[in-house]
Amino acid sequence: MHQAYWEGVQTMTLPWEDQTGPLARRVAAATARAIVEEEVSPGTLLTEVELATRTGVSRTPAREAMVQLEGWGLVRLLPKKGAIVTAVGASERRDLLAVRLMFEKDALTGIDDGALVALTRTLDDVLQAQRTAISADDLLGFAAADYRFHAAVILAGSNAVVEQLLHSLAPRFARLIHQVCLHRPDLLPRLLSEHEALANLARSGDADGFARAVVAHVEATHFADAVAR
Repeated sequence: MHQAYWEGVQTMTLPWEDQTGPLARRVAAATARAIVEEEVSPGTLLTEVELATRTGVSRTPAREAMVQLEGWGLVRLLPKKGAIVTAVGASERRDLLAVRLMFEKDALTGIDDGALVALTRTLDDVLQAQRTAISADDLLGFAAADYRFHAAVILAGSNAVVEQLLHSLAPRFARLIHQVCLHRPDLLPRLLSEHEALANLARSGDADGFARAVVAHVEATHFADAVAR
């Protein structure tokens, strides 16, 4: 199980962090980053010609890239027109976080000591990445580390189907936290502090305490009036 966990941890990257693979996927990854960082705004119509011109590729990989972006939930394809960049509405935010919490809040229940050690080592690395991101004013880096923090917990549950689902939703989870980072950067030290508290609960093996704390963390981060825009 521990080997499978470490292998899963190694794949906890966001699309734009991997510059390998087919050209269409690299175009999709670069465009996904632009959408997450709001360089490309919700409601923007992307066409094959515009995307091909902007990224310096032919229309075929641009077309394939838009299909990949739709698979990540960042655009909606419009027949014979292109793709419209989606917005994160209240219902999507609620649904995405409900899915994440469904797996995360129970992930520590019943795991053995070895798995717990592997998890806490990973969380310590991610926490350091978040500290570095705060120091560098790197909002996207902080959001990426946030994704990895919560993904590491979910992967501790050792469910291959859940792991596949997590990867497919990764860009949307990153976009959620990046919106918080972008519009309320003053909250980042508090988010780091809450992650440190969650890591300590995990380290102590307090599954019930972790479950309560992670629910409170999500509600305060994504639903409290403090982060409303």
